[in-house]
Amino acid sequence: MTLSITDVRAFDVRFPTSTMLDGSDAMNADPDYSAAYLRIYTSDAHLTGDSLVFTIGRGNDVQIKAIEILAARIVGLTAADAFANIGQIGRDLSSDSQLRWLGTDKGVFHMAQGAVINALWDLFSKERGIPLWKLLSDMTPEQIVSAIDFRYISDALTPEDALAILHSGEANKARHEAQLVNIGVPAYTTTPGWLGYDDEKMLRLTTEAINDGFTLVKYKCGKSITDDRRRLTKVRQLVGPDYRIAIDANQVWDVDDAIAWVNQLQEFNLTWIEEPTHPDDVVGHARIAKEVAPIQVATGEHGANRIMFKQLLQLNAISVMQIDATRVAGVNENIANILMAKKFGIPVCPHAGGIGLCEMVQHLAMWDAVAVSGHHDKRVVEYVHHLHEHFLEPAKVENGFYRAPVLPGSGAHMYDASIDHYLFPSGPYWSQHQQSGENT
Repeated sequence: MTLSITDVRAFDVRFPTSTMLDGSDAMNADPDYSAAYLRIYTSDAHLTGDSLVFTIGRGNDVQIKAIEILAARIVGLTAADAFANIGQIGRDLSSDSQLRWLGTDKGVFHMAQGAVINALWDLFSKERGIPLWKLLSDMTPEQIVSAIDFRYISDALTPEDALAILHSGEANKARHEAQLVNIGVPAYTTTPGWLGYDDEKMLRLTTEAINDGFTLVKYKCGKSITDDRRRLTKVRQLVGPDYRIAIDANQVWDVDDAIAWVNQLQEFNLTWIEEPTHPDDVVGHARIAKEVAPIQVATGEHGANRIMFKQLLQLNAISVMQIDATRVAGVNENIANILMAKKFGIPVCPHAGGIGLCEMVQHLAMWDAVAVSGHHDKRVVEYVHHLHEHFLEPAKVENGFYRAPVLPGSGAHMYDASIDHYLFPSGPYWSQHQQSGENT
């Protein structure tokens, strides 16, 4: 029977993480981790395509509407045609001039495009009975390249470049896949580092992270240099001089402030400074990278598209690329980002956390490890401990390594009970906590 797409529906799902200050940082004081959740329904009642866009609360109001507008366009497609033409579908979704006018390859509609594309990849994987990382790894270089939109990046990565990279990795894929299945890919954690946590909680969670096998911990910073120095001093006293720690400013500084601030923290032997300034300021990142060395610059959580990543790479503005599963236009665009990073010799260390981001982005990191960059000691994938219980296959980290998912799909599929309970504003949680709902 031909599998066809019969309907789509978006769900506004919000979790009250602000009540415990989980996710708090210098820019985002009280986020409620939320999913603008898309489900594709098919002619097989047991087979859906699921994805989400991560927001921190009220952003769902506009994100849901954008997803509904774009997702309607795939109703009626067969899964086979969608898979064969996934690159063209992505290009078509980004080419509506009236919607594109609101933000060229960035913003709410670009992320909505990502929701549609990611849901389709989830469907493709489920239809074949394999996880997304495996589907991508088994595809031919030509199939992978056909998914990429090379507009605006061909001065940095051509189809020929991409094919050469992928063909060069073919001989080692089986070995790399075996290592992935047996060991996984390294993880780091931000769980101890939220800015709203007191020192005691931060240090307790840091000890737990070390005991759990993590070899890098990241701490939020940027609100007070005095507080940052106090916190980092206590961390260094706990972990010693050589354990890897990183900091994340979440965009709060101007360029000059970033340089001055980070240089006051040089004594703490930091691995990287993340999001030191506005994510679109490529030239600013390049200057920061030059003037705070040897501390590395990492960014990408808010990297709007492949064009921004291209420029960051071309100007030597980053030493670490941090792709996000739901910020850009889905799997298609992140394939391009990973291949550009490989060409420029920059490791991809994905951003995760949030709601569902660990579950989703691990597949991209694992495809990179199998088919593109191989296994190396510069890759670490972010992990935080909260909200995994809402997914059919929660991200699994053991001894500091992400273990390869085994269920079919892209990792985004949430339990119906979780969607129903945290549906905003009518779900049982929000209807019983009206004050919290009003503040979301």
